Amino acid sequence: MKIDSSIKSLGGLSGEARKDAAKPAGTASSPAAGQSTQSAEVALSPLSARLQELESAMATTPVADSQRVAAIREAIAAGTFQVDASKIADGLVDSVRQMLAAQK
Repeated sequence: MKIDSSIKSLGGLSGEARKDAAKPAGTASSPAAGQSTQSAEVALSPLSARLQELESAMATTPVADSQRVAAIREAIAAGTFQVDASKIADGLVDSVRQMLAAQK
């Protein structure tokens, strides 16, 4: 798997422009000598807020269907579970096709 380390532009802003846009107007990058640092209020963009909502929803979504897992366990224990080799092979072939298409 190839890891793409390039930074994609968000909203047409370069990396430096995003950093500058994130700073509130009229604030210095570091406090002057003798001044105390105060916490500043941070407002999230609608996209960031939506991302947080989606992350929360994913955290509460189960990874597997527990009823289906229980049914498969029972079938294995009873010796009635059947493996469909052609279905597994088709899934593997589809998976490889998707990976190859993503590389293009």
